[in-house]
Amino acid sequence: MHAEKLEPGSEFSLPPRPMTRERMRWYVDAQPTIAADDGRIHTQEPTIHDDDEYARKQGLPGIIADGMISTNWILGLLIDVYGPDVAGRCKLRTKYVAPIYEDQIVVTRARVTAVEPSGEGKACRLDVWCEDDAGTKLTTGEATVFV
Repeated sequence: MHAEKLEPGSEFSLPPRPMTRERMRWYVDAQPTIAADDGRIHTQEPTIHDDDEYARKQGLPGIIADGMISTNWILGLLIDVYGPDVAGRCKLRTKYVAPIYEDQIVVTRARVTAVEPSGEGKACRLDVWCEDDAGTKLTTGEATVFV
């Protein structure tokens, strides 16, 4: 899909993919590992994102994905469509409306809602979301990409 051909009503998505335990763990371990900056992987105290027993004690059936994973998948979709420098040319806001469980299938989607003149180019406004394979929205949001 070419970004310059997008107009209001255009939709695009990433292929469905499962939210695996491994993906969930990468994100949880990234924070303390980056903070330590010593070349080793560091873990943190149990959370609802990495410990089934802890998650069950919090009333969940098992671990759930950190919401930033779905936000990152949405940003990845925008990068695929608008190019690798989109992070410096966009605004993205998301809201986590339902938990994403281990092995749940997630589809990342966007719909152009408006294309408006802006400064030296255009502002593409989009509704963005992640949904499960039944179409239930899990993460919702809005993005504006300046092209």
